[in-house]
Amino acid sequence: MSGQPSKAEERNTFLFLAVVLAPVLAVGLVGGYGLVIWISQIFLGPPAG
Repeated sequence: MSGQPSKAEERNTFLFLAVVLAPVLAVGLVGGYGLVIWISQIFLGPPAG
């Protein structure tokens, strides 16, 4: 092994990051934030206003 990734490996890695990992992380972060807000409203009540 020369240590340098081939063009095909770079393309596959980019596609994995762009098509799989980024959307999964985005959905997980937004969903996790929504869950935290929902749980906090159960214990603390709805927002004032």
